[in-house]
Amino acid sequence: MLRKSFPFLIGLTLGLLSSSAKKPNVLFILVDDMGWKDLSNEGSTFYESPNVDRIARGGMKFTRGYATCQVCSPSRASILTGKYPTNHGITTWIGDRAGEAWRGTRRNDSHLPPEYERNLRASEITLAEAMKAGGYKTFFAGKWHLGSKGSWPTDHGFEINKGGWDVGSPRGGFFSPWQNPNLESGPNGESLTLRLGQETADFIEEHKDQPFFAYLSFYTVHGPIQTSQALWKKYRDKAEKMGLAKERFVFDRRLNVRQVQDCPIYAGMIELMDDAIGLVLAKLDEHGLDKNTIVCFTSDNGGVSSGDAYATSNLPLRGGKGRQWEGGIREPFYLKAPGVTKPGSTSDTPVSGVDWYPTILELCGVPLPKKQAIDGVSLVPLLKGKSISGRPLFWHYPHYGNQGGEPSSIIMEGEWKLIHYHEDRRDELYHLGKDQSEQNDLLAKETKRAKQMRKTLDAWLKGTKAKFPWKDEMHDPKKRDDRWQSTRTAGKERLEKQHAGFLKTNYQPNKAWWGSSARD
Repeated sequence: MLRKSFPFLIGLTLGLLSSSAKKPNVLFILVDDMGWKDLSNEGSTFYESPNVDRIARGGMKFTRGYATCQVCSPSRASILTGKYPTNHGITTWIGDRAGEAWRGTRRNDSHLPPEYERNLRASEITLAEAMKAGGYKTFFAGKWHLGSKGSWPTDHGFEINKGGWDVGSPRGGFFSPWQNPNLESGPNGESLTLRLGQETADFIEEHKDQPFFAYLSFYTVHGPIQTSQALWKKYRDKAEKMGLAKERFVFDRRLNVRQVQDCPIYAGMIELMDDAIGLVLAKLDEHGLDKNTIVCFTSDNGGVSSGDAYATSNLPLRGGKGRQWEGGIREPFYLKAPGVTKPGSTSDTPVSGVDWYPTILELCGVPLPKKQAIDGVSLVPLLKGKSISGRPLFWHYPHYGNQGGEPSSIIMEGEWKLIHYHEDRRDELYHLGKDQSEQNDLLAKETKRAKQMRKTLDAWLKGTKAKFPWKDEMHDPKKRDDRWQSTRTAGKERLEKQHAGFLKTNYQPNKAWWGSSARD
């Protein structure tokens, strides 16, 4: 009798020990519009990011980590739901025009984009809700952009919200006073970026004795690009020392694209973001929480190399935010899990924003909600140096990017990437291992492979009930072509002059941020 019960007693004891063990904390850091090459640990020689680099060195760096969309709201919803945009319904940034309203942009595009969900559905069981149900204190700071009032962070599982509401960029700019109903302005000139870092550090201080899920979602480095005078001067001088470029832009298909990283304003924004992260990491260190805190870091889409502020270059990747090439979707993607990840490890397995949801829950011992059908897979085997089953990754963006993006769908199988364009139904096929800059279209040479990949993509689109753009009967191709030609010529000339001006010693920016005390 005793011999039969002994294994049971051992199992019971181990179970009690396991249940009493302290759960790991989670710090999830999401940057807005940060490109894959916008960090020093990824090879940038102009930008400086020692605190983010520390995260990358402390755990696993995924060299082929992807957002699920080339613009923000869809990829943000994917992180929180574990679903592709076709399945959660937010397929473009919330506030974008759709249908006949698209004509109001006066871009004379050939198609009209479909309607989309404008609030994160209440039926979604978000990552925050799952973590809260698993015994975690949940906190959100920064950019939300997943719906209007009634669909804010506190409506989707976050118990505390500091600054998250409808908009995708900071109303009033990056220095106090700002206009945010969920974050009171500080002293004049206070940096919003540093404030969000401090709010997160304060939350950790207050809840250090219980498991927490802190989600730090920066508004930076989204436009408007703004920094302090001291940081502008630091990077202006650095750019001059590195050698000023005579030209910074080339025209690629529909817009001019930045080829050089030398914008001193943008570089200052990256340093402020890195400093804010440093505040949070220091707080973890202060209380020894770094030994029991999972730290995740990523971006929601590629760096803005065309459109908006034209602030950075993603080379050697082609394109950037809003565009269908690697520059628009490949992201910094780091995960440090003490006791699981080996410091300094890397993985070249393609991974997606839909994978954060199951990965974090498994690391924390929180069960996947049975009613939340997810598209992602847990990356825990990769974190432990093992492998996961091969699978295709998908993207569907039936809209026009403000940055020159075209309505398209993508399938990636290993090193192969096929892009299908919805305007003229053409395809492009690239081998990323040999051509990460996507300059050599292999469609004509790899017809069999392209046909198979297209078949898989079409089946996925049908299975997810994807929506598509339709032809605009009022489209005037001459007006569209004239706009592109003007962009290629006069538009490029204006950009070159403006961005050279950022580096002049007598440069004077918008009065809304000059004289900020953020770092002076």
